[in-house]
Amino acid sequence: MQAEPRKSLVGEEYEVEVGPVAHGGHCIARTSEGQVLFVRHALPGERVVARVTDGEEGARFLRADAVEILDASKDRIDVPCPFAGPGRCGGCDWQHAKPGAQRRLKADVIAEQLQRLAGLTPEEAGWDGTVVPAEGDKLPAGQVPAWRTRVQYAVTADGRAGLRRHRSHEVEPIDHCMIAAEEVSELGIEKRDWTGMDSVEAIAATGSQDRQVVLTPKPGARLPLVELDRPVSVLRVDERDGGVHRVHGRPFVRERADGRTHRVGNGGFWQVHPKSADTLVTAVMQGLLPRKGDMALDLYCGVGLFAGALADRVGDAGAVLGIESGKRAVEDARHNLADFDRVRIEQGKVESVLPRTGITDVDLIVLDPPRAGAGRKTVEHMSSLGARRIAYVACDPAALARDLGYFRDGGYRVRTLRAFDLFPMTHHVECVAILEPAAKGL
Repeated sequence: MQAEPRKSLVGEEYEVEVGPVAHGGHCIARTSEGQVLFVRHALPGERVVARVTDGEEGARFLRADAVEILDASKDRIDVPCPFAGPGRCGGCDWQHAKPGAQRRLKADVIAEQLQRLAGLTPEEAGWDGTVVPAEGDKLPAGQVPAWRTRVQYAVTADGRAGLRRHRSHEVEPIDHCMIAAEEVSELGIEKRDWTGMDSVEAIAATGSQDRQVVLTPKPGARLPLVELDRPVSVLRVDERDGGVHRVHGRPFVRERADGRTHRVGNGGFWQVHPKSADTLVTAVMQGLLPRKGDMALDLYCGVGLFAGALADRVGDAGAVLGIESGKRAVEDARHNLADFDRVRIEQGKVESVLPRTGITDVDLIVLDPPRAGAGRKTVEHMSSLGARRIAYVACDPAALARDLGYFRDGGYRVRTLRAFDLFPMTHHVECVAILEPAAKGL
């Protein structure tokens, strides 16, 4: 006999006491019946009216927005952005919180994930419990740092640029993104008609004047004539194969970090905060303390940011192997590191390529995996290589904590952990963990 469908609770409202922050940009509350609510636009300790946005009777949890604040936290401020709030742009999670409170919330999330998934206290992870703001982001409450050097705009049916609403394909049209870097805003993407486009990505390089627009057209649509407020190169994403092709201008931008220029082609990955690359390289190198003659691995190496920094420091007697799955990123990494004779870049997935290298021991490892983390199998392989130190760069504290647990099983302990607020106004946070053999820490 077929079970009757559960009743949707979308639109139902509950008056709730807001509990602790949870990973993902929301806080935890419970209905009077005990059902868990993940509430956005709230802060711990508040009393709010929460309106359900997703969920049904009997579900393990519901998602909701705080639509009325009955008892506000001292950390709450008026939302600076006119496009933020319940049911609107999903790009920012903490516009309603003071900057210091945002960093404390992120620290609480990191601590909770470390404890729950790795069984580590902040002290055991060598972490002082703080999230450090990027240089230039120490602004008073109500002022928003304009930091995002890469912004992907969605496009409405009538051609207006906007941003996706939270957990939705619906587009919130905007005329200005407050967290977009000034150099992105100067392109004037929001002023143009983008009819026929599915998305428009604007890129403003750090350390050069390079600007780029990547267009993804809807099936069968023709590309518009792009005449923006300043010179840009234009690329398009092919609807058939997903490849990126040059329309005019350079197919790459030049990014600057650690005293070197890095070519990044076809809208490829580069850190979006202008201070990110230098901040992370400094943290990694301070943690690893490379020596002349070291053999090092740079896993998930992208266009070679950390591989280049390592090569500079291990010298001609050392060697660096980078592994990266993206074909264009590998081409860029080989170009960027062509002046180092002792650097090699291999293309492929780390879990497939690393075992094929035949490498049985190394001195140092850097890994900067995607949001899902490295995973048990890859961590086990790294742990078997006897590295003196390992630097783990993580954009997701849950994935970091899971992998730190695997490293512990492989005989490594966390020496230090540092956290950086390189995504202000959002729930995202960047961490750098330095690991060493556990026996060394005894």
